[in-house]
Amino acid sequence: MKLIPFLNFQGQAHDAMAFYAHALGGQVVSETRYRDLPPMDGGDDGGDEGCGGMSPESLDQVAHCQVDAGGAVLMAADGPPLGDGADPAAATTINVDVGDVGEAERVFAALADGGKVLMPLGETPWAHRWGLLLDRYGKPWMVNCMKQG
Repeated sequence: MKLIPFLNFQGQAHDAMAFYAHALGGQVVSETRYRDLPPMDGGDDGGDEGCGGMSPESLDQVAHCQVDAGGAVLMAADGPPLGDGADPAAATTINVDVGDVGEAERVFAALADGGKVLMPLGETPWAHRWGLLLDRYGKPWMVNCMKQG
C-alpha cells in the first residue's frame, strides 16, 4: 500500500503537473479530462459525455493526472468542492494506492465508516476501482486500485 498526495486545482492542474514533473525530474504518465469519463449513473447530465451537471468548459479540465518522479508519485485534478464551504483550491487529499480490488473495497469501507461517501468505489479510465470520501473527521481520502498501463 502507498499513500499518495492528491492536489486539487481550479483549472491549473495540467500546467501545475507539467511544472512539478519538470521540477522533480519526472514525467506526466497519465492525464484524463472530465469529458473522457462516462456519464454518472442516476444523474441528468444533459449530455452524453463527462460527469453530470458540468459546464462545457469544465469538461475540458483535468479529472486525473499523475506524475512519476524518482519512485515517487503525485496526483492531481481540477476538482469540484469536497463539501459545503470547502475551498477546492486548498484541498489536499490522501490517495491510498492498493494492489487489488478486494483490498480497495476493504480500505474504502473502513475509511468510510462513520464518514460520507462522495464518489462510490467504481471503475474509471485509470483505475480498476476508485472512490472518494470524507472520513468521520472530515478529512478527504481516495482509494485507487490502478490499472497498469
